[in-house]
Amino acid sequence: MSATPPHHFPPPPSGTDPVLLLLLGIVVVLVLGATFYLCVTHPSLAGPVGAVGGVASALAAALGAAFALRRR
Repeated sequence: MSATPPHHFPPPPSGTDPVLLLLLGIVVVLVLGATFYLCVTHPSLAGPVGAVGGVASALAAALGAAFALRRR
């Protein structure tokens, strides 16, 4: 009876995948570009789009802070 050594699994990768960050950056740039084009093409939409952007940025900041505190 030979004892088999225990299986050692590699540790999970730390940090964020660079491909994921690249795709996220591309999506953000495309959405901001489309929003800018919409506001330039239709100036009457600039106010409502700005209001939605303000609320979205506040929510994104709150969620980012919550995730950062959760990982600690």
